[in-house]
Amino acid sequence: MTDLDIANAAQPLHINDIAEKLHIKTEDLEHYGKYKAKLPLSLIDDKKAQKSKLILVSAISPTPAGEGKTTISIGLNEGFRKLNKSSIVVLREPSLGPVFGLKGGATGGGKSQVLPMEDINLYFTGDFSAIEKANNLLAAMIDNNIQSKTNNLNIDARTVKWKRVLDVNDRALRQIIVGLGGTTMSVPRETGFDITAASEIMAILCLTDNLSDLKARLGRIFIGFTHDKTPIYAKDLKANGAMAALLKDAVKPNLVQTIEGNPAIIHGGPFANIAQGTNSVIATKMGMSLADYTITEAGFGFDLGGEKFLNIKCQSAGLKPEVIVLTATIRALKYHGGKSLEELNIPDTDAVKKGLPNLEKHIENAQKFNIKPIIAINQFTADTDEEIQVIRDFAQQSGIKVAIANVWAKGGNGALELAQDVIETLETTSKDDFSALYKWEQPIEDKIETIAKTIYGASAVEYTAKAKVDLKRIQKLGLNHLPICMAKTQKSLSDDAALRGKPENFSLSIREIEIASGAGFIIPISGNMMRMPGLSAHPAAEQIDIDDKGHITGLF
Repeated sequence: MTDLDIANAAQPLHINDIAEKLHIKTEDLEHYGKYKAKLPLSLIDDKKAQKSKLILVSAISPTPAGEGKTTISIGLNEGFRKLNKSSIVVLREPSLGPVFGLKGGATGGGKSQVLPMEDINLYFTGDFSAIEKANNLLAAMIDNNIQSKTNNLNIDARTVKWKRVLDVNDRALRQIIVGLGGTTMSVPRETGFDITAASEIMAILCLTDNLSDLKARLGRIFIGFTHDKTPIYAKDLKANGAMAALLKDAVKPNLVQTIEGNPAIIHGGPFANIAQGTNSVIATKMGMSLADYTITEAGFGFDLGGEKFLNIKCQSAGLKPEVIVLTATIRALKYHGGKSLEELNIPDTDAVKKGLPNLEKHIENAQKFNIKPIIAINQFTADTDEEIQVIRDFAQQSGIKVAIANVWAKGGNGALELAQDVIETLETTSKDDFSALYKWEQPIEDKIETIAKTIYGASAVEYTAKAKVDLKRIQKLGLNHLPICMAKTQKSLSDDAALRGKPENFSLSIREIEIASGAGFIIPISGNMMRMPGLSAHPAAEQIDIDDKGHITGLF
C-alpha cells in the first residue's frame, strides 16, 4: 500500500473529538471543515509550557529523499499515547515546492501520518498563501514608492534586496527584470523570486509571539537605502499594518490528527537549508501548554535545522529541550559510506560502517548543546538484521541509546522502544542542562566561525569581496547582535554537496550575507545555495491527478 492508500483507509475523527483530548472547548476552535481547525493564541499558557518536556527530532545528513524525521516524530507521539502519556506532535507545514518537486509531501508516511494528508500537503488553511500575499504586498509597495513622484522616500532601487515569493519550484524566476514598459509603469530594475518557505515573512511568523510582536517585526524588515545612504524599513513605507492584517489568521496554529486519532499541531514551514527550518514558536508553546510531552522536528540534518532550532528559536523564545532524537537510516549511512542512490537497497554492512562517521559527528554536535541524543533507526523493508546490528554495536560503544522505529509499518506499536528510551532519558535530564553554542552579542564573524568549525567541522571560513561588504553594512546598521541562520547544502556537513560522510580540512566559503532584521537573524549564504529551487526532469507533479469524484492520487 502507498502512503495515500493508508491515509485514505484511515477513519479520521471529527476535529471536535481531537480537541476534546486536549481539553479544548469546541467554541474555541475556528473550523476549516470537519478535520482541521485554527487554535486561538489565548490557549497558550506559559506556566504550563514551562512544565512540558520538549523533545527535538533531528537527523543525520539525508539522502535526497529525506530520512523520515516527520514520520519518526509522528510515530513517537503515537508511542507516547500508547503508553498513556499526555503528548502532542508539533510539525511544519509542507511547501508545494517539494510536494510538486522531488522530495514529496511532509505529512509522514505509512501508518505514521497526519490527516487529512491531501489537504495538509496542498492548500491546507491558507497560511502559505497569506505569507505570499504579505511578502508580495511589500514588494509592490516598494516598487510603487520608487515610481511615485508624490510619495517617494528617495529609495535607491539598486540597494533593494526584497524579492517576491512563490510556493512553487521555478528556476526561471530566480533572476528577473521588473518595471518594463516605460516610466508610467515602474522603474526597471533587477530582482527575482524566492520560494515562499524562504521568505522573511515565513521566518517572522515562526518566531513571533503574538500579533503585536508580528506587526513590530514586519516593520523592522530592511528594504535598502535612500540615495543619501539612509536605511529604509517596511515601517517607513507604512506597510506593516496591512501585512499584519493579511496574516491575522495565518498566525494561529492548525490542529489536525494522526492516523491513530491523536492530536497534532502544524504551523509554519521554513526550509532548514535556506531558513531556520522549524515550526513556529507559537505552535511549540501551544503544544507545550496542552500536553506533558511535546515532540517537534527540525528540518534536514542536525547541522542545519537542529543547530538553528537551538541557537535561534530556543534562545529567542526561551525554550529548553531535554532530549534530541537523531533519525538515522541504513540507506543514508550507506550513502555516506560511498554508495550510489541506485545501490542503497543492496545489503552492505561495510558501507554502513563507512557511513558511521556522519552519524558520529551529528551525535557529537548534539552533545555540544549539553543535551542527550538518542538514535532512532527509521526501519525500511530492505534493511537487514546485520546492517542494523552495525548501528547497535556503534551505539553501545558510544554509550548512546538506540531504538528501532518501525513506525511506517506499525505506527505507534513500532515506536514503543523509542518512546520508552526517551522517557527513561528524560528522568535523568533537566531543562537547565541546555546550553547554546554561542552568545548573540558575539561579533558576526565569531558566530559564523563557531558554527563552521564546531558543527560542520571546517578548518577555516573564507569571505568573498561581496560578503565582506555585506559585513560592513551589517555593522553600519547596528545588527551585529543578531544570531546566524546559515544557508548551506543539506547534502553534506560541508558546503560542498559532493563531500559525504564526515568531511575534514575544508574551508567554508561565504558568498554573500543577507539581512533579516524583522525575523531577527543574519543569513550567510555558503556555496551555490539557491533560495528558489528548480524542478527535476520528472517532477512529482507529473504523477498527481484528481478524478471526477475529487479523489487525489499520486501524492506521497
